[in-house]
Amino acid sequence: MKELKKIVISGGGTGGHIFPALAIANEIKKRNPNVEILFVGAEGKMEMERVPAAGYKIVGLPIVGLQRKLTLKNLALPFKLMKSLSLAKKILKDFKPEVVIGVGGYASGPTLKMAQRLGIPTLIQEQNSYPGKTNRLLSKKVKAVCTAYEGLESVFPPATIRLTGNPVRAELNQTSRNREDAFKEFPSLDPAKKTILVMGGSLGARTLNEAVLHGMNLLDAADTQILWQCGKYYFESMREELEAHKKAPIYLTDFIARMDAAYGVADVIISRAGALSISELCIVGKPTILVPSPNVSDDHQTKNAMALVNSKAAILIKDSVAKNQLISKALELLKEEDHMHELRIAIKRMAKPNATTDIVDVIEQLV
Repeated sequence: MKELKKIVISGGGTGGHIFPALAIANEIKKRNPNVEILFVGAEGKMEMERVPAAGYKIVGLPIVGLQRKLTLKNLALPFKLMKSLSLAKKILKDFKPEVVIGVGGYASGPTLKMAQRLGIPTLIQEQNSYPGKTNRLLSKKVKAVCTAYEGLESVFPPATIRLTGNPVRAELNQTSRNREDAFKEFPSLDPAKKTILVMGGSLGARTLNEAVLHGMNLLDAADTQILWQCGKYYFESMREELEAHKKAPIYLTDFIARMDAAYGVADVIISRAGALSISELCIVGKPTILVPSPNVSDDHQTKNAMALVNSKAAILIKDSVAKNQLISKALELLKEEDHMHELRIAIKRMAKPNATTDIVDVIEQLV
């Protein structure tokens, strides 16, 4: 296989785009130690900090997204798009990459568009079960689309599709960490009790937080504990709520650094339905309740969740009813050993543990 020399990776905006991008970059670097990798992101977005922190160079484009509500910001969009296309063209002509990889996010659109005009091979890594408009348009001229879900032949050119899965954190593929060791990361939790893990992401999810508060009395009565990642925006207010309810068997944190340990202590997991979260949950193989966020474009999270629900691999609760139903449903599930076993088997069957290496295999084939 030819050694890779220069690669551009473009996209970002959320951790769900940035983590796969970095995982792909790390695997490329591992195989090709002398490769030069340049990231192209969007100015002001989180990739402009996360990528340099991971040891890679990044340049920013002034591209922004279309606001759903009427706002003056939308008037500037055509000008920022044209400037971004011009800058992307200059970046690509100066850097001369062999392949340009798009992982989703604002910057990937103009970068891949200009790469296609310049005749540079392009690849899309599509995390979701239903792609956004930008990737649907770009896919008409890409060499390959690495997908995490089956059944996208009606959206992408069938000949370009490679079912690889989404990259996940390497430590999640290492299942040797036992439950006892995992509990050492959360010393106030009792290993003898059933544990519900509530993941609202690093920023938090208001609905999930409200559901936990609403279900505190049920938790007390059930003698069940919760490991609760409430997010940095909600941490102080949630801590005040817990101080007023001192009996609650809850370990509250704004952020969980050791997600492998968090998954290790969990008997049931409650999560949003972002593409990357779902890929991790499939690897972990624990009974899962998904509450899709209603605040994402094209209702991506519901579509992601339904891919699991239709395979009887997860339970879905709508955001609109989660406050009243979520904790009671989780406690009910903890009593249903047969159902929990079925969910474990079904979700594990959907895992793609070799996604990162498979994606880089595809990239190397393009060159």
